[in-house]
Amino acid sequence: MRKQELRDQSDQLSAVMVGVELSSDVDTVVENIGKLPSEVFAETCHEILLHLQGKSSAVDLVENCQRFQRAGINLDWKSVQDIIRLLSFNFRSAAKSKLTADLLISKLGEASCKWSKPALQVVHQLWTENGSLVQTHQEAQAMATIGQLVDIQWKLGMAVSSDTCRSLNSPYISILMKIANTSGEISYKSFEMTVLQFQNFFRQFKEMASVLETV
Repeated sequence: MRKQELRDQSDQLSAVMVGVELSSDVDTVVENIGKLPSEVFAETCHEILLHLQGKSSAVDLVENCQRFQRAGINLDWKSVQDIIRLLSFNFRSAAKSKLTADLLISKLGEASCKWSKPALQVVHQLWTENGSLVQTHQEAQAMATIGQLVDIQWKLGMAVSSDTCRSLNSPYISILMKIANTSGEISYKSFEMTVLQFQNFFRQFKEMASVLETV
């Protein structure tokens, strides 16, 4: 009983280590991937990559279950779902970190030693072909979630004690920004700058304004 508890804890830890919720441990999921014929695995990967490029609304779990069955691989729906989740997570992470195909393969090998050579070859080829497209779409999605600056307020003060303005009686600029997120909720961000930091901050804004005038 104790050994089984330790095994269960190890399996749960493996899933947490890759940052994705799985019903089985990572090695088991990867072993199931290894059972798939290369062309079938490539179809599933391609479907996931199309979804991550915004070209499809979802990855069809039922269709993937049926695809595996037609190839003679009988996996329950939870196992198929784990495969889709693990691949989706790794592709998203690779896009976020802007990994090359070689680095992606290296990361997969670090997470599990159960990857088969044919499966890794499929991932390498498809990421080489689609990686930049996934990265572009993921970056666009991230930009869409950036909040909007509603208002900005500032005041000049004299520092008595500050992390950045260490000298007593040194002038500083206090900035308060009012930001609306994509759902319309308002939040406030505040920070302090020395006069020198504020001058550099102002200079960068002038450069931005100059560039915008040429657009």
